[in-house]
Amino acid sequence: MAFSTATVLFYVTPPTPLTLLHTYTPLHLSPSRSPLFPIHNSQSPRYRLHFPSTSPLHGVSLRNPNFRVRASAHNSQPAPSNTRLVILCSAVTVILAVANRVFYKLALVPLKQYPFFLAQLTTFGYVSIYFSILYMRYRAGIVTDEMIALPKSPFLAIGILEAIGVASGMASAAMLPGPAIPLLNQLHISIDGVRNRISCGSNSDQMLSGIEFIWPALMIASSAFQAGASIIKEFVFVDAARRLKGKLVDIFVVNSFGSGFQALFVFLLLPLLSNLKGIPFPQLPSYLKAGAGCFLNIGSYVPGCDGAPLLPLLYLATNIAFNISLLNLVKISSAVVSSLAAIASVPISLYVLSLPLPYLPEGATLSPLFLFGGVILLLGLLLYNIPQPAKPSQDP
Repeated sequence: MAFSTATVLFYVTPPTPLTLLHTYTPLHLSPSRSPLFPIHNSQSPRYRLHFPSTSPLHGVSLRNPNFRVRASAHNSQPAPSNTRLVILCSAVTVILAVANRVFYKLALVPLKQYPFFLAQLTTFGYVSIYFSILYMRYRAGIVTDEMIALPKSPFLAIGILEAIGVASGMASAAMLPGPAIPLLNQLHISIDGVRNRISCGSNSDQMLSGIEFIWPALMIASSAFQAGASIIKEFVFVDAARRLKGKLVDIFVVNSFGSGFQALFVFLLLPLLSNLKGIPFPQLPSYLKAGAGCFLNIGSYVPGCDGAPLLPLLYLATNIAFNISLLNLVKISSAVVSSLAAIASVPISLYVLSLPLPYLPEGATLSPLFLFGGVILLLGLLLYNIPQPAKPSQDP
């Protein structure tokens, strides 16, 4: 915490009605556990005043209860290094978010008959991956017993919200056109009531024409559940810093326990989810077995599974990296910043997906209205993130 000029006010209570104003540059503050000089900053310890030996106040004891001390720093600003780190991590998150959406679309080329298998593979497979990484970091001493012992109720809430988000998202995705899904996923934060047009070839139709209102609303609700989970994750980091006495909790603790509870509730909802995807629950084991065969694509040729297992593996690796990057961004900034990074990836992702890609050579044509909406979205994000001049504090 840096101070360029500090003003210290001393108020002496009666019987000596004297007010003394004295200014020093610089004012030396040193960390102390004493409650004599509390600084109201959530990231700072308590401080004790040290006056220079040449000061007429040198040697004054602040333990006198008749003295009240107040310090104000007028030129304190966020550390530039932290700002640069947030910008860098945000850029990395946007890039990974775009790659995640593109590789997901490519992964569904060989697994176009088995999207439900891919969803369950990511849900349950990530639990083993995250807990394996958590165990290795625990053995290395990066994760401590205090981090593992954090209350599990927030992770339980995260798991419930993400599982409900998955269920409602799957139910609505079956009734919506593909290009509308990433747009609706962001409407709870950025756009309200926007309808875009995507024209493919010579056909140009309203994207949501003929769709009952319940399905777009349910998709927006599913992303709102995900947003709620992100807010709770931010609370976990803040609460853990208090419980761990200023030390930040490792992101794999949050990822592992959050994913574990999510997998638990998804498992409990499997009968409902499989029926929503048009798979009778008694046929689910045979469906998963066929999906695993297409995913591995080893041995005898499996018709319609060209590109597996390379494309699905690229998606899984990118998705893990994106989830870690997104949670790290929540850790060093806030859930709002991470949401804005995810929003910024939407128009970029749709533009990339409109281009001819391997296994998707046909591409698509985006209407001018869609391009205009994407520019407005990016300009809004840019204006939101322009630094605002700090208002000078006024001392009474």
